[in-house]
Amino acid sequence: MLNKEKVEKPFPLVLIKVCKLENNKPFVFVLMPFDKIFDDVYNLGIKGAVEQSGMFCQRVDEQIFHKENILTRIYNQINTADVIVADMTGRNPNVFYEVGYAHAKGKLCILLTNNSQDIPFDLKHHRHLVYNSVSHLKDQLTSDLQHVLVESEKPIAVSLNSIEGDLEKTEYTATAIVTISFDMQNKTDAQSPDIETIYFYTGKGWYFSQDGQECMSTESDMPDFGQRHFIKSPVSRIGRKGWVPLKLIGRKVMGRSWSGDELQDSYDLNGFVLMKVRTPYQDFLSRIELKITADTIPF
Repeated sequence: MLNKEKVEKPFPLVLIKVCKLENNKPFVFVLMPFDKIFDDVYNLGIKGAVEQSGMFCQRVDEQIFHKENILTRIYNQINTADVIVADMTGRNPNVFYEVGYAHAKGKLCILLTNNSQDIPFDLKHHRHLVYNSVSHLKDQLTSDLQHVLVESEKPIAVSLNSIEGDLEKTEYTATAIVTISFDMQNKTDAQSPDIETIYFYTGKGWYFSQDGQECMSTESDMPDFGQRHFIKSPVSRIGRKGWVPLKLIGRKVMGRSWSGDELQDSYDLNGFVLMKVRTPYQDFLSRIELKITADTIPF
């Protein structure tokens, strides 16, 4: 979104707490239509990626249960799971309902589809994989799951909570305005190190504010990014299993009529940002993919 200079495979947006089952592996619960056309997608694509990542997965139709009805069972498995993988292909209403429940419970959901149009507008800012073959799906999902495992033990990790886009358009300029909410989390059982500084890296041309105050910025000291913005940490430390919200508002002029730009009614903003949290012991980096459309609101 904010940096378009380099295109690469994006990282997941959020991290997980790894819960161990009897087999000592994190549990991935899979939501998808019960249709034979998805058998290879599940058995070769999803299950192959999960097992290659050292995790364990099931669908509800693979499980044996007696006293629960199927919906109660799905609720219980979503609550238990470390990761939810949901295939949204075909816009199956049951899958959509179950994904909504998982999001309400704050679960990490990796959405899949073989058609990007199957992802609803209000979910497009969530991490989703568009696959064109079973092998393509396996490769993408394996990469995401392995990154999740590596990141899950960090005492300070930053992930995307939500993002909203707006467009301020006049006769002369079109300015994108994005409101980004982040989650700063400590997934460990110990208090985090002292937070000295937070730097937010974007492409050039962006101006950010925090709590009504403009964030100071300078040229980036990191490759692939144009600017570095100074962010005030809401806390000096994050307690064990702690969570801290962080909200930023960004502005960037997308077009100027006097420069010959044709001013659009909407702009797609896609790319990566980097959050660096500096402590006395080490820097904690969280690279985050952002996708949003900034458009005008008709009246």
